[in-house]
Amino acid sequence: MSHPLRTIRFIMVGGFLGAGKTTTLARLARHFTDQGLTVGIVTNDQASNLVDTNSLRAQGFDVGEVAGACFCCRFHDLIGSIQQLDQHNAPDVILAEPVGSCTDLVATVLQPLKQLYNAQFSVAPYAVLLKPSQGGRILRNEPDSGFSPKAAYILEKQLEEADLILINRADELTAAEVHELHTLLDERHPQTPRLAVSAKTGAGFDAVVEFLDQQGDFGRRVLDIDYDVYAEGEAELGWLNSSLRLHATQPFPLDAVLLQIVEHLQRSLAEAGFEAAHLKTIGLWEGSFGVANLVSTSVSAELSLPSRALVTECDLVVNARVACDPVVLAEHVQQAIRAVCAAHHIVATEQQTQKFRPGRPVPTHRLQPV
Repeated sequence: MSHPLRTIRFIMVGGFLGAGKTTTLARLARHFTDQGLTVGIVTNDQASNLVDTNSLRAQGFDVGEVAGACFCCRFHDLIGSIQQLDQHNAPDVILAEPVGSCTDLVATVLQPLKQLYNAQFSVAPYAVLLKPSQGGRILRNEPDSGFSPKAAYILEKQLEEADLILINRADELTAAEVHELHTLLDERHPQTPRLAVSAKTGAGFDAVVEFLDQQGDFGRRVLDIDYDVYAEGEAELGWLNSSLRLHATQPFPLDAVLLQIVEHLQRSLAEAGFEAAHLKTIGLWEGSFGVANLVSTSVSAELSLPSRALVTECDLVVNARVACDPVVLAEHVQQAIRAVCAAHHIVATEQQTQKFRPGRPVPTHRLQPV
């Protein structure tokens, strides 16, 4: 690193697709910035054109991106991205968001950081977010969770390696629902501390920050994991990242267009029987940006970051992670965009689309605690 006498605090926040990692990182980034600390963020995806990266940069954060595979398989790219942020802005804190379909991150990211770069980094406790909608169904072993047992295996392993489990979206749950999730987690992970929080409202985040501020030997829960099951679970998810340019002769409401695209996708995927792990859209134009997302086919789409803008053109990025064939997923996305754009008299020009199933994870390192 360029500042050998300075130790960077490394905070990684994991969790399944749609669990709220980006919202959590943005909230933590604002907290540390308010404390007078300089923050860098590293996002991660199987492909480029991340809504998360665009969203965080639009909020004013210094963001690096590791694309093409998860942190574990692109460990050197993770280090390189941090070094670039370090040269640019000398961060006191690095916040890292791994791919939501990845696990075994203690052995492949945190332990390598601690053992190979101990002088450069102070590793914080590893927090993992639980998404109540799908996570609750998986914890209850419901047959209609929307995911196969192999995909559910990934979520279960993510919770198993956590130093802290965060039950997110607590503001949307009743007291009985929060209690049930605590009971389910008690049965499976009785030794793991947990907090009920809301990344959206900030409820419970004082306790999160207090936990993450602890010094100690965290990130030690190395998994006993079957990489065949893990790889097959990931490969069941269709992945799509698409960027487009929208143009109209008359101004259109950016937020309505973003939300309607996600709502259209929710309906069409539900009718086809496909479970959405996460759908996100972002629209960007001249300092304005809006984000709409869907975290499960069974819950309502939401405008998570409104732009309140009327525009005649914008850049649109769509990220979709759905339990279906990626070619079929692309057809659903294209139909949704065509329908919504036609309703608003918008011309959409596709710039780039990547659609695929994630490949088998091949970690750069896999280290046991020493």
